[in-house]
Amino acid sequence: MHIYFLQHAAHYGPARFADWLDGMGHSHNTSHLYAGEMPPRLEDCDALIVLDGPQAHDASDEHPWLKRENKLLMRALKSAKPLLGVGLGAQLIATQLGAIVSRGTYAETGWHAITLAAQSPFDLPETFEAFHWHRDIFGLPDDALPLGASAASPVQGFAWDAGRVVGLQCHLEATRASVAALLAEPPASLGGSGPYMQDDATMLEDPRRFDRLAALLDRVMMRWVASTSR
Repeated sequence: MHIYFLQHAAHYGPARFADWLDGMGHSHNTSHLYAGEMPPRLEDCDALIVLDGPQAHDASDEHPWLKRENKLLMRALKSAKPLLGVGLGAQLIATQLGAIVSRGTYAETGWHAITLAAQSPFDLPETFEAFHWHRDIFGLPDDALPLGASAASPVQGFAWDAGRVVGLQCHLEATRASVAALLAEPPASLGGSGPYMQDDATMLEDPRRFDRLAALLDRVMMRWVASTSR
């Protein structure tokens, strides 16, 4: 498959998504929307991965390219092509599916446990640790199945249309390098402190955490890519 990344900031890159696609023999390009690049035509790709970003999901007045991106996402949802979003990308997809995005009670950064939902379609352990980097949360879209919940976020992800569309609040694609890039330019919305915010050293100290994420990402991506054969 040929996959396009929709990128919203220079330091919010594809991280392990790109490594996984390369390893599985898929090709990919990136539309740097924040830098004025146009999003791809849906006809020019087999699937879309919508990355995280520091922008608010509804900040189209400040970032006019969000309007073009939302039009592309609506077309993708109506098509038969796989669509995956993480962080802001998941919020944009959830919004197009009619779910509400709102400010969470607490910011959630660093490593926190997720408990798989009873009806979750994701092939993941009943409890697992993931990397988090958000303050806003989203509701579960109609006809979607939930991934699971953390202590700070009741909806950590969803699958829609039999898994063709996936939204992830958590960051299974994170690497030590990608987290270091985020820490170098933290958004104002994640400033301050709270019960679910870790310090920089704790986020980076154990490389085994990132290794464990790789295995979880592989499970999600294999299932998502398999949706093309329905």
